[in-house]
Amino acid sequence: MDASADEIVENALMGGRVRLLQPAKGYRAGMDAALLAAAAAAGPGDRVFEAGCGAGAVLMQIAGRAPGVSLTGLERDPAMAELARRNASLNVADAEIMTGDIAKGFRALGLQPFDVAVSNPPFFDDPHALRAPGPGKTGAWMADGGLEAWTRFLLKAVREGGSIVVIHRADRLADILGLLAPKAGSFAIRPVHAFADEPAKRVLVRALKTGKAPLRLLPALVLHARGGAKHTAEAEAILRGEAGLGW
Repeated sequence: MDASADEIVENALMGGRVRLLQPAKGYRAGMDAALLAAAAAAGPGDRVFEAGCGAGAVLMQIAGRAPGVSLTGLERDPAMAELARRNASLNVADAEIMTGDIAKGFRALGLQPFDVAVSNPPFFDDPHALRAPGPGKTGAWMADGGLEAWTRFLLKAVREGGSIVVIHRADRLADILGLLAPKAGSFAIRPVHAFADEPAKRVLVRALKTGKAPLRLLPALVLHARGGAKHTAEAEAILRGEAGLGW
């Protein structure tokens, strides 16, 4: 993508606590990024890694929630990676943004495993399952190596006992659990519903590498109430950075 200055806009996240430069068109950060950041559950001193960090919306919101974390992001689009670096400077975040592809594996980065690894993997790996997205969205929506490549990468990216947190389509939950299960466990799952009377379209999943505890299905998060405000009080508090999504 061509991220020239006239195509970049600045948006305020978390009630203005985070400044985010991102493309005016194409893939833009939204609710999924806010929820993933709220669910990272990182604390001071933790080393946090994001696979596919885009312009850094998740990392910047993690930094806004947890001062003292050390952040590293990997993004294959050089223009988006550069935007993430600019956003780290804007938000005075301790973040290193690397340009690279998860297809090459975590070991190719030459990094030590992290305490926390987060990701919003591309939602589709079958070109026939989705109408062609806009040019600026293709890389964010279509996974070249499939969900398996992303989960394999994340399993390598964390230390033993470290946590993996992903947000994805609810209908891929069985695949996510099956792909992580050989080397991770202690699963915690939070369904995310647009409305309380509709099936969940998203799930937040946390797994601990080498974890052995029983799977836990947590209370659902409902984003909207019919006939009310744009967001439920719980969702609004998360968007403003006033509440987290603990496990």
